[in-house]
Amino acid sequence: MADKYDVIVLGSGPGGYVAAIRCAQLGLKTAIVERELLGGICLNWGCIPTKALLRSAEILHYAQHASDYGLKIAGKIEADLAAVVKRSRGVAKQLNQGVTHLMKKNKITVHMGEGTLTGPTSLTVKGEKGEEKLTAKHVIVATGARARDLPFAPADGKRVWTYRHAMVPPEMPKKLLVIGSGAIGIEFASFYNDMGCDVTVVEMLDRIVPVEDKDVSAFLEKSLTKQGMTIMTGAGVEDIKVSGSGVKAKIKAKDGKVSETEFTHCITAIGIVPNTENIGLEKLAEMDRGFIQIDDYGRTKSKGLWAIGDCTPGPWLAHKASHEGVTTAEAIARELGNKDVHPHPLDRSNIPGCTYCHPQIASVGLTEAKAKEAGYSVKAGTFPFIGNGKAIALGEAEGFVKTVFDAKTGELLGAHMVGAEVTEMIQGFVVGKTLETTEAELMNTVFPHPTISESMHESVLASYGRALHI
Repeated sequence: MADKYDVIVLGSGPGGYVAAIRCAQLGLKTAIVERELLGGICLNWGCIPTKALLRSAEILHYAQHASDYGLKIAGKIEADLAAVVKRSRGVAKQLNQGVTHLMKKNKITVHMGEGTLTGPTSLTVKGEKGEEKLTAKHVIVATGARARDLPFAPADGKRVWTYRHAMVPPEMPKKLLVIGSGAIGIEFASFYNDMGCDVTVVEMLDRIVPVEDKDVSAFLEKSLTKQGMTIMTGAGVEDIKVSGSGVKAKIKAKDGKVSETEFTHCITAIGIVPNTENIGLEKLAEMDRGFIQIDDYGRTKSKGLWAIGDCTPGPWLAHKASHEGVTTAEAIARELGNKDVHPHPLDRSNIPGCTYCHPQIASVGLTEAKAKEAGYSVKAGTFPFIGNGKAIALGEAEGFVKTVFDAKTGELLGAHMVGAEVTEMIQGFVVGKTLETTEAELMNTVFPHPTISESMHESVLASYGRALHI
């Protein structure tokens, strides 16, 4: 006899477990199926433990530059890699336990094991209890994604790493090659550089963090180069030979010249592959390169089957997955007769992006170039941190805030930041965009002094030729 639920969620990452909680809040009998660890990649092997690693590197950086703040630290300052990794794993474990608690608190049944769909609203789970058959009125697929391998050098965990290997390194790399300069690649490049490793980043496109505004890309490349990194843009890794002592990479530079360089380790950060194979989706959902195609509420082509998160079209971000989880849960509740919920489709133009390198970068909405491509007449302004009193006092005067407006209506089209704490500040512009703000509201907003956030206000003023402190 199959266990019956209102909703079964396949996958417990930041999309899946949030969807399950919202379903339970709405009075639906809910189960979640997880093959490995509650919290998924984000909590256990992604967003959170990487931030713990980066925090350790940040503290090391400050300690090494204590004299800049008039301080003396006696003795040699060095990183204990094993202790840094142990702290990161402890953070991940704490959050995993937190999700376990949330499942119990919300009376969500957890089935540990491999889930396979047998129909739009049924599945089997092979795990700790043998084979279980589950059915529901609705099923949400939230199986996430994994790192894409280089075809000629698959990750072995020894010399060629994905982000997962890089998070628990058996040894400190001496000379590291990072292939790809998206958020994952740049964060690990920044971490290992701060930890004292010789880092080279190879990016196929003409600039690093290519989804960001070109001014942010240029600033970040200059900053990382100043910190000692080697940045190669418009370049490609054509071949890698792995040995017991390292990797030998054949790299084609921007000028077409091919050179062979030896590294002790390599991190591949060239994108993701959705976890949608062999789970019974073949006839149930429309797929594009492995990603499940959905409508604005998460519906697939099969009635009762929904999908959210990294197994669906991007951007592939934890906060996007969580938001989708709530939207889909509420859409399901409404289909089941709850008229008090009013789900809103996801507006992808209001999803912020954050990269926790050193310096941090954050953005939302259109870049200046994309706004012009879309046909807007734009007003754009930039305010540098060197004009901000708090940034100078913190010793963090490198960075800027850039805002992009529709010149005709004053609508905020995009905001782009690089520098200290910008990943915390971007939400101000996200709220503004969600509320469909214009430059007038932002100019008339009182920003607290002294804060780095005053740079946000000044960037808006700069867009209209009214900046006060530069």
